[in-house]
This record gives sequence, structure tokens and C-alpha cells, in this order.
Amino acid sequence: MTEDPRAQAQAQYVIGQAAFERGSYREAVERFEEAVQLAKAATPLGGEIQTWLVNAYSAVGRQQDAIALCQILTRHPDLDTRKQGKNLLYILQAPQLQRPTNWMTQIPDLDELSADGAKILGTAAYSGATKSTPRAKLKEPPIDPSEINRKDNGFLWVALVGVALVLGGLVWLS
Repeated sequence: MTEDPRAQAQAQYVIGQAAFERGSYREAVERFEEAVQLAKAATPLGGEIQTWLVNAYSAVGRQQDAIALCQILTRHPDLDTRKQGKNLLYILQAPQLQRPTNWMTQIPDLDELSADGAKILGTAAYSGATKSTPRAKLKEPPIDPSEINRKDNGFLWVALVGVALVLGGLVWLS
């Protein structure tokens, strides 16, 4: 018994979204590409999947593919998909500004991790068996009582006189 292609497309789409959200962008691209073929690109579901595919292409560094797909989406039969395609195309074709390296955070590619948690590339391997020690909470040093200014600055008396004048004025006016 064969499953409905639309249901298969929806399943691939959900799997692709989950892969994208956990940082497995290559897997997300594969799932979205399968889902688009099953759902038919000209349908609203196909347009939604292709919008996610544009983001996945961009995440894996396939900017030209992302731009080409956005140009196709700007002519999609679904109005919402056309709008999203135009917005994404505008963003992808915007000039890239130079940013100082200290403004950016390097996000690791999670596809480089194997199933057991050890890095495929690199020299260090992560062992899940080691327990992390809790960080000690930083405490501020206590304040020396001799450094506290205890001299009366007269503010309290000025405030009391001001309140008395306001209350006296209100009583006199009523």
C-alpha cells in the first residue's frame, strides 16, 4: 500500500524543519528537496517548503542556489509565497557589510559531530562520561564599614520642610 505523496511530502518537510532547527543544514536541504518533489512545487505547501529550502541553501553556503530559487518563488502561484520569495531575494542580494571579527560569534557546523559525540575532524574527542564541576558563584567582597559615609547631608530635613510647605499650602487654599 503506497502512502499519499502529499503526506510523504509533509513528513519530509517536518523532518527537514527539525534538522534545520538543530543545525543539520545538509540533512535539511536533502529533506526539503525530497519534500518539494513529492508536494509539487506550484502548490502552497510546495512554496512553503521551498521557502525553507532557500534558508537551508543559505545556511550551507549555496548562495547562488538560494538566489535562483528565490527568483523562481517570486513567480509562484501562491501570493504569500511570492511575497516571501521577494523579501528573501531582497535580503540575499543585499550588499554584505564588513563587520569586525570581534562582533561575530563563530557557530560550529554540527554535521562534523559523529553519533557518539566525538569530533570527526580535529584532535580532541568529547567524552560524555566526564562530569562537569559546578562553577563557584562569585561573591562580592564585603564592604568595609569604615568606608560608609555616615555624615548627615540634610536632605531629609529639606524634604520634610518641602512636604510641610505643600501640605500647609493645601490646607490654606481649602
